[in-house]
Amino acid sequence: MRVVCLLSGEHPTLPAAELGCAVRVKATGPQVAVGECADPARLTRLALTHLVYDLIDSCGASDDAVDAMVRRAGLEPDGTFAFRVRKVAGALLATTAPALERRLGGMVRGRVSLAAPDVVYGLVCSADRCYLGRLVSEPNPGGFSDRPPSSRPFFHPGVMMPRLARALVNLSLVEPGEVLLDPFAGTGGTLIEATLVGARALGFDVDPVMLAGARLNLPGSRLVAANAARLPLRSGSVDAVVSDLPYGQSVRIRGESLGRLYDESLAEVARVLRPGRRAVIVTHRPIDGTAARHLAVVDRFEQRVHRSLTRRILVLER
Repeated sequence: MRVVCLLSGEHPTLPAAELGCAVRVKATGPQVAVGECADPARLTRLALTHLVYDLIDSCGASDDAVDAMVRRAGLEPDGTFAFRVRKVAGALLATTAPALERRLGGMVRGRVSLAAPDVVYGLVCSADRCYLGRLVSEPNPGGFSDRPPSSRPFFHPGVMMPRLARALVNLSLVEPGEVLLDPFAGTGGTLIEATLVGARALGFDVDPVMLAGARLNLPGSRLVAANAARLPLRSGSVDAVVSDLPYGQSVRIRGESLGRLYDESLAEVARVLRPGRRAVIVTHRPIDGTAARHLAVVDRFEQRVHRSLTRRILVLER
């Protein structure tokens, strides 16, 4: 199925990269991506995608081109329908979304139901393109905001929010039934998201307080006290790694000791990861050179958290 996806605007490139777990992306634009989806059921695991449409057609950003496209599509829904327009920042089509919805909805042969339509048609306007589609998925609407870290049995300030943790799990390309390792498990947020997509979560941590808290947050999971620089695992025994590495403000080690921990733990990640598989690593300082000594750097992203903190995300491959 050819799809067009309306993406989150929180980051310019991370949402399209996350799509790789469910969609083979062919083209991207501001807050939009077009690609092929072989299994629509996989779309529900996405975190940074707002809406996914079965792509019908696309055209340039003019009223005449949009009208011609909708007429050419000959939309005849089996049941009631609604027509909704989404315009991202920078869309060149000047007509307002409400005006477009009224005009284009009038071209559809069917009965309108705004409250509970059987079919939803959408026009997504991004830059100089407009995409017409039929809604097939609205991944996790409200699902992440309904379960903030503060609602867990054990909470610690500064933990990663569920939406980003899920995006990192998806970037790892882990499949249901496969083993995902977090060698710095903390309160278990990454492992919770891994479990929710069907992966077998495995976590280590040296802090007994965090480990006990993670066990409260994820009962029955495999959480073990262990040093990330000496993992008690066979070589090539895990399918994916996702971890937020500790940094100066949250650990006792400083300077060269922290650098040594990064180097030794990444060496262990490379050892236990299966060939051809991914590790997604989050840090708060540049470690590209260190990472490249052990694994191939596939992609990198930066996300500003506040004035003195930038989150760096590396996608690595063995």
